[in-house]
Amino acid sequence: MAKASNDQHSNPKSDIEIAQGATMLPITKVAADKLGIGHEHLEPYGQYKAKLSLDYIDSLNKKKDGKLILVTAISPTTAGEGKTTTTVGLGDGLNRIGKRAIMCLREPSLGPCFGMKGGAAGGGFAQVVPMEDINLHFTGDFHAIGAANNLLAAMIDNHVYWHENDKTLLDNRRITWRRAVDMNDRSLRDIVTSLGGVANGAPRQGGFDITVASEVMAILCLSKDLTDLQRRLGNIIVGYSRERKPVTAKDLKASGAMSALLKDAIKPNLVQTMENNPAFIHGGPFANIAHGCNTIMATQTALKLGEYVVTEAGFGADLGAEKFFDIKCRKAGLKPDLVVLVATIRALKMHGGVKKTDLKAENLEALEAGFVNLERHVSNISHFGMKTVVAINKFSSDTAAEVEMVKQKCAELGVEAVESDHWGNGGAGAEDLARAVVAKIEKAESNFHPLYPDEMTLWNKIRTIATSLYGAEDIIADKKIREQINGLQKDYGHFPICIAKTQYSFSTDPDLYGAPTGHAVPIREVRLSGGAEFLVVVCGDIMTMPGLPRVPAATNIHIDKDGLIAGLF
Repeated sequence: MAKASNDQHSNPKSDIEIAQGATMLPITKVAADKLGIGHEHLEPYGQYKAKLSLDYIDSLNKKKDGKLILVTAISPTTAGEGKTTTTVGLGDGLNRIGKRAIMCLREPSLGPCFGMKGGAAGGGFAQVVPMEDINLHFTGDFHAIGAANNLLAAMIDNHVYWHENDKTLLDNRRITWRRAVDMNDRSLRDIVTSLGGVANGAPRQGGFDITVASEVMAILCLSKDLTDLQRRLGNIIVGYSRERKPVTAKDLKASGAMSALLKDAIKPNLVQTMENNPAFIHGGPFANIAHGCNTIMATQTALKLGEYVVTEAGFGADLGAEKFFDIKCRKAGLKPDLVVLVATIRALKMHGGVKKTDLKAENLEALEAGFVNLERHVSNISHFGMKTVVAINKFSSDTAAEVEMVKQKCAELGVEAVESDHWGNGGAGAEDLARAVVAKIEKAESNFHPLYPDEMTLWNKIRTIATSLYGAEDIIADKKIREQINGLQKDYGHFPICIAKTQYSFSTDPDLYGAPTGHAVPIREVRLSGGAEFLVVVCGDIMTMPGLPRVPAATNIHIDKDGLIAGLF
């Protein structure tokens, strides 16, 4: 069992306090000592952040790949699961037992950072640093993505203003491209643009998505190089003609300028953990409204440089892991070796019906009731031919009886569960988990395969995800949506599916915890991502532009008397 740091559990420090006390090494030293990368291949952003040159990445092509580990989680609750924290802790733990491990994470979005979730750089003594920089602006990738997205939006409206749509036949009533900003702002979900007279253009209804839901973000994350990036950007469908024919960014001659804005953003970012181990943080689509994985370029680069690569996919395994397998691995030809499924005693009790205010009390009955959620996720992961190790992310209130129950019930499923205290004790607290992971990988080869084949119809792909993973009886859609999906089948039927739905439940009802069955999944909207090359299927009431909560996290963030950022968590 991992030994807890008594100080952190009895007298916990905030994440930002711990991060600001870290002893960081110059990123050039981390790159040289841990990865063998010379300074000439780095583009530093200050002392502790750097981008890798594309020429250096190209030079790695012939090297053998390391082992790929996906960290995912049970369905998230407000009690917290600690997926990023576990990813960092496991990476540090692997390094502590003598394995050359690299972590691959997504970049945090400013939306949840100032909203409800807070930052996304890990927690406790399992963090990537510099934590404040990573959570706020970082190397500017998100700003570049937003600028590219909004350049295209400006060029679309300009195209209509100067009647260039007489040539492309773009119908002003059928423009589908939306603007983007990396902030939670519900007032921008649906807007009217070009008000104020003829000089401002033709008024039309539009809206904003959060940057992490932009197709430009997905394209950056799925592109293999600059050439592929520019091709994909050109294939973005911005709207349709009166005859319902798609009009693309390439038709508007926008893809070249968009690529120019992204020429640095496509380069992976290198930082370090608090234990000075290397981590790539690059790209950041959400998993409830996008495909939820870091960039292909960062993952493939890490596989060439490390023995083990630990990456994560957003929210629960029904969302992030499914999209990691069915979209990212399919597009990049990746073959993951193991899944680490993160669970907490607190979250399982919440799935068993316990209120958040009562989670500290031992409750074996609720824990057993909530275990069905973990059990469903383990079963779902097996649909992809993957092996699983369950990581019990230790919380201070966990009891020995509760931990033992989860271990025993996992054993009954044929799955090993390991308690890990990386939050309280860093990599040392994750050594047991690291050893279990290595042993599982070395025991047998991965039998990974996607959930569905390319040639399956779009409708049946959606139904397969809903019935196989969500426990649904069927999917439902009105006549207009059905006709839209059928109309896309001929040219885009080979595309994978990216379902947008609530992260809190297997169903589309965020209050339906546990492992519901027999429900229907309603399809509200379908968006074709011609550049990212997948079909976004919006289910239930999920929004692609979140709103701020009643008390935003932003209200606690400030600069203290020493000039340091405080209140960021």
